Amino acid sequence: MRDFVRFCLRAFFKLMKVRCSLAFDENKLPKKGVYVSNHVSYLDPLILFAFLPGNPVFALNGHLYRSRVIRFLMRTADVMPFNPIEPTDIKELIAKVDSGRLCVIFAEGRITETGGLMKIYEAPGLVADKSKAPIIPVWIDGPQYGYFSKTAGKLPHRPLPKIRVVVGKPRSFKLKDDLRRQRDHISNEVYMILRDMGFEINYNPDISLFAMLMKAAKVHAKKGFFRRPKFFEDIQRKPNSYRDIIIKSFVIGKYFKRRTALEEHVAVLLPNALATVCTFFGLTAYSRIPVMLNFSMGAKNMLSMCNTAQVKKVITSLAFIKTAKMEDVIAEIEKSGIKVFYLEKLAKEISLWEKVNAFLRYKIKRVPHKRGGSRKAVILFTSGSEGAPKAVVLSHANIISNIKQISALETVNKKDIVFNALPMFHSFGLVVGTLFPVFEGAKVFLYPSPLHYRVIAELVYEIGATIMFSTDTFFRGYGRIAHPFDFHNVRFMYGGAEAVKPDTRNMWMERLGVKVMEAYGTTECSPVLCANNSIFNRFGSIGKIAPAIEYKIEPVPGIDKGGELVVRGPNIMLGYIMPDNPGVIQPLQDGWYHTGDVVDIDEIGFVYIRDRIKRFAKIGGEMVSLNAVNEMVCNAYAEDNDYQYGVVATPHESKGEQIVLVTNNPKVSQEGLHEYIKKHGMSELFLPRVILQMEKLPVFATGKMDNVTLKKLVLEELDRQH
Repeated sequence: MRDFVRFCLRAFFKLMKVRCSLAFDENKLPKKGVYVSNHVSYLDPLILFAFLPGNPVFALNGHLYRSRVIRFLMRTADVMPFNPIEPTDIKELIAKVDSGRLCVIFAEGRITETGGLMKIYEAPGLVADKSKAPIIPVWIDGPQYGYFSKTAGKLPHRPLPKIRVVVGKPRSFKLKDDLRRQRDHISNEVYMILRDMGFEINYNPDISLFAMLMKAAKVHAKKGFFRRPKFFEDIQRKPNSYRDIIIKSFVIGKYFKRRTALEEHVAVLLPNALATVCTFFGLTAYSRIPVMLNFSMGAKNMLSMCNTAQVKKVITSLAFIKTAKMEDVIAEIEKSGIKVFYLEKLAKEISLWEKVNAFLRYKIKRVPHKRGGSRKAVILFTSGSEGAPKAVVLSHANIISNIKQISALETVNKKDIVFNALPMFHSFGLVVGTLFPVFEGAKVFLYPSPLHYRVIAELVYEIGATIMFSTDTFFRGYGRIAHPFDFHNVRFMYGGAEAVKPDTRNMWMERLGVKVMEAYGTTECSPVLCANNSIFNRFGSIGKIAPAIEYKIEPVPGIDKGGELVVRGPNIMLGYIMPDNPGVIQPLQDGWYHTGDVVDIDEIGFVYIRDRIKRFAKIGGEMVSLNAVNEMVCNAYAEDNDYQYGVVATPHESKGEQIVLVTNNPKVSQEGLHEYIKKHGMSELFLPRVILQMEKLPVFATGKMDNVTLKKLVLEELDRQH
């Protein structure tokens, strides 16, 4: 009877677009094991009953067990009520698995309300560990878009969503003895298994960025027969839908298709605006490679970028050039033989037929280049914090994999409004602040400059933003000037590009009631490598390494604790294009990228940055951290939060190098620092040998200190003094 009921359910679900796949041979199914599944709808137990091999015990939580419909349809299955925090229920399930049975546990204990993973209970790990049984991970994808889920209002619902059930390979599960009594660590292990599996299921390495945009539009673009929700907005305050963005992208892309060659590098010199989004997608749609120019670095550096990427054409805007007073920059670009296209002039050249043609392409879901993979998608540039800016070439797979890695860490939905003021020439601003919410179905508000603190605080309040991405420097500026109610809708904030200071976190939590979390990465990693999230978050840590990333810790001479973080994964760049070898991609050796950061990883995977290899001074044979010196100075003058501090190392005749402190705080003195060092038992090597006063220290557009320029200024000043 049981087999007949399962056959009927399986036939019904197959008609309803449900597909199940096993990552192992069913004949090699272990005699005992723990199926651990995510939980997205009321249909989950019925789907698993129909498709899972073996005769498992279904440990159903109260809300499922009390459902008469579920119990009726599963009356031939072995079902038991299960409370994941009740020791008696856990012991009973352990006994059943010990006797040679399979069991099914929903790790979250309840149906998700976000579409992603929520709180994970330790019960699955305890059952597997105590019964010495393997864990068999199961991922259910699709029912969250159906009417039997709890995501109404957050995810778009449709009558027959495609449903996939993937059963992973059995894996042994044994807890470390010193972690056995720590419940959070047990749930952490189960969470990591499901998190990584969720990424593997949702990541498609072959799809292109424009095809991803079309896919997102298909899922999120409609609400009813006529209503199309608006997902994009900028300071022009004219909201756009997915349809609007795609049609404009087709128009721009087709225009430049006739004027450029396949795979040609085309520079984009535009601020955060919808026009930039349309230009980016228009170029990628027809396999032209956007080169995002950093307009904060001056004409000389922009010409260097164009030369490095072998750019022959630049797309910009007359309004932007006039507002930013960059007429001289454009003159230099044109003088070098590069042709400049203005979007305002382009708009006048577009005929009615071209607009109709773009609309028809949208209606038939035309994607000129569906395959992405290792094809070039965008060229960005390093900040130049350690030398001349290098071109970083990212592929379609790099960017899409990182977006799926981020979505495995933190879930957004259509109720969210992401406020992004980070420029798109910055990888954090482009991928995390713009493409991530676009592909995941959240609304995006683009603002052209992160420096307008008061205006941004007011806009966040006006639009009801729920998520923000920025840097520590800008977060401190917003937090100081904002009214306590300006950020009342914000669910979470992520800081990147530089370390989020404890004072910043404390100010936001105490004054504004918002949790600021930290993400870490580099342009070369598309950009996110590690991040805290709502489930696992530790202050002082940069979170856990994202799914599908291999890593190793390489020893660094002179550093006892930790080592250099070296990584490899689908989000790691194709390679560099160096200024002295224009147009030629230099791939990484064996795909491994050296981050240059000294890190330490604890027993459950939290990563802590200890220092930066190139931010050390060697004084008399001793390695001294310049970041540690900077932190010491900040702590010594903690009451003076509005001042800047920069620390560099310069050559010294007898000791090899010396530490130079640059600041605009007139109170700083060697006597004061020496007293602080002595009081706190610190090494005398931390005392700067030279203190220079400077009215304004050089910083990048992200607020990060420009140490290369600072060092040049320091060397020039020291030469003048001698």
